Amino acid sequence: MAHIVIIGNGISGVTAARHIRKMSNHEITIISGETKHFFSRTALMYIYMGHMKYEHTKPYEDWFWKKNRINLAHNHVKTVDFKTKTLKYLNGDTLQYDKLILAVGSKPNKFGWPGQDLDGVQGLYSYQDLELMEMNTKGVQRAVIVGGGLIGIEMAEMLLSRKIPVTFLVRESSFWNNVLSPEESEMINRHIREHHIDLRLETELKEIIDDGSGKVEKIITNTGEEIVCQFVGLTAGVSPNINFLKKSELETDRGILINEHFETNIPDVYAIGDCAQHKNPPGERRPLEQVWYTGKIMGETLAHCICKNKKAYNPGTWFNSAKFLDIEYQTYGWVYAEPKEDEESFFWEHQDGKKLIRINYKKESKEVTGMNFFGVRYRHETCVQWIENKQTVDYVLEHLKEANFDPEFYKKYEKEILVKYQELAS
Repeated sequence: MAHIVIIGNGISGVTAARHIRKMSNHEITIISGETKHFFSRTALMYIYMGHMKYEHTKPYEDWFWKKNRINLAHNHVKTVDFKTKTLKYLNGDTLQYDKLILAVGSKPNKFGWPGQDLDGVQGLYSYQDLELMEMNTKGVQRAVIVGGGLIGIEMAEMLLSRKIPVTFLVRESSFWNNVLSPEESEMINRHIREHHIDLRLETELKEIIDDGSGKVEKIITNTGEEIVCQFVGLTAGVSPNINFLKKSELETDRGILINEHFETNIPDVYAIGDCAQHKNPPGERRPLEQVWYTGKIMGETLAHCICKNKKAYNPGTWFNSAKFLDIEYQTYGWVYAEPKEDEESFFWEHQDGKKLIRINYKKESKEVTGMNFFGVRYRHETCVQWIENKQTVDYVLEHLKEANFDPEFYKKYEKEILVKYQELAS
């Protein structure tokens, strides 16, 4: 029986622990300096907005861990001695392991902006970030958010729930246009502005100014404009939280380098989740995938590998979902900002400007390669099956209503979507 130690109690680490326990009697210890118990990180914004309490975000009762013989250590790991298989905590205590799983997550990016460490300047990733944001936003007159990704739009919604005016700095010429096609991106631009957010496109942070007491007073943009504010949210992406491992013999790049079995260059040491960088990512996937559901798949797959049922990482068809204020978003397969040369794109937008779909497909075979849905909901399993079964765009549009799972009293649009496609095809 081995002692398996997991650093990090996010979705990857906890999933690995649960499945290792299902398949073995190994001793398991999860270490986290963030919280004593696992919680849903995606729910942080709803705690701030008053929709949930912290205890509501814990999927398992506190007794679950003892019942399943999973030890929890609320502590910070300072260093790892891979030769002696010893972890050293900040308080000087040590812990021995037989196998080590690094599931240490991410941290908000900072790019060396002057003033980035002032009081009132922060990112949003951890529970401690949430507590800090609660403190930093009390009584503020204006907030500035830097970075146009999903965390930025979530933070904007959080601030709006407290009636705090927001200026949103986005470096690109349109919101998230490195991911979204022009029409989708423009729709989100409009939607952000309709919520009275001061959206500044093609605008970057240059400097954060001190008020003289160590707190933020204003920011200066790359155009020289000064914006008075008392809070600055840094949401320009995240990066693997591996600084404490950088000077070790562990092989790293942007993240911890792993093979398809999550093995690092050091025997009995594995990496999963946000911190893991695939040397040979499957299909068109990126080396770093900082997504909740892929972290879950990694944890379960690694558990099989450790428990002598070795299998390669296979996350299946790419999908993701998010919410842009009031507009829900689903994506399946690959929908690039610009279709590939061998692809066509069918696009439909409702006249209210808050609902649209895009279906990309091969020019020759008409096989669907990816789908985007905004403001309308479609069944996950059905959409994935269409792509995996290589259904044509004609088939998908003819059967689109079968995937609709909005409640009965919601309007459905499949008929007019199909009519538009038929008009374009004729």
